[in-house]
Amino acid sequence: MKIALVIVAVLCIGLIALGFWLWTPDRPRAELEAKYLASPGDMIEVAGTRLHVRDTGPKDAPAVVMLHGFGASLHTFEPWAEALSADHRVIRFDLPGAGLSEPDPTGLYTDARSMEILLALLDRLGVDRASLVGHSIGGRLAWSVAAAHPDRVDKLVLIAPDGFASPGFEYGKAPETSVLVKSMRYVLPKPMLRASLAPAYGDPKVMTDATVDRYYDLMLAPGVRDAMIARMEQTVRHDPRPTLRTISAPVLLVWGSDDGMIPAINAQDYLREIPQARLASFPGLGHVPHEEAPDTTLVPVKAFLDDASAAPPS
Repeated sequence: MKIALVIVAVLCIGLIALGFWLWTPDRPRAELEAKYLASPGDMIEVAGTRLHVRDTGPKDAPAVVMLHGFGASLHTFEPWAEALSADHRVIRFDLPGAGLSEPDPTGLYTDARSMEILLALLDRLGVDRASLVGHSIGGRLAWSVAAAHPDRVDKLVLIAPDGFASPGFEYGKAPETSVLVKSMRYVLPKPMLRASLAPAYGDPKVMTDATVDRYYDLMLAPGVRDAMIARMEQTVRHDPRPTLRTISAPVLLVWGSDDGMIPAINAQDYLREIPQARLASFPGLGHVPHEEAPDTTLVPVKAFLDDASAAPPS
């Protein structure tokens, strides 16, 4: 009996020690802002929540708003934003509870709330109309806004957009979040994050240490992991086809042929439902073509945004 008690005690001590070793606390906000915030003025109040926003380029130039994907931040568009800012007003922001944006005090992370925040941001910045560039869930948000508010959207650039049902994501039903996903609130070793990011790249070797560090640091911002889980739990997909058919804005789809997260074959679903859409496909690239090969992928995007013949409907 004594031996058994000793074994149990040792195991308990070992588990406690392992827990302390793996436990991943939040990083202080001041530390993260010192590293990733370009200017204190980039933190602004919008629709009752505090957002991290970057607004670059001539204020009287055509506006382009960039919407990042799940787990990312406005930094994902850095090379594109820098190049486009020469002749466009480029607006990027971290969704609530992502990057440096604080968690939404309402606790809502639905598409409806995201659309409300995007429109409120445009109003706050005095932008009547803009072209929307959205990646993954940012793409779903972009085409949702274009359908619901065609008067606010010039053109759409959808990078591997989310929206159609996929394994684990049925229409009309919120996905179940696993114990493993929920555990990231407390445990998030960097090697685990690196392993989860690698499938987003056609060539994982392109994923630099600096990129992994940025994703990791910003996921440890206060409240971000809770917000990520809440966004997953509150995402209820609906058959997008009736909505997509109402989009009147010109659309450019951007897809990596080796996308392991939202397969490139899904582009055909969008082309079938949006007759005016066109596709720019990139062999060998994955789910984040704008990060993996920013110079190459920007070429058709800039041409599309500058193309007067692809003008929005009057």
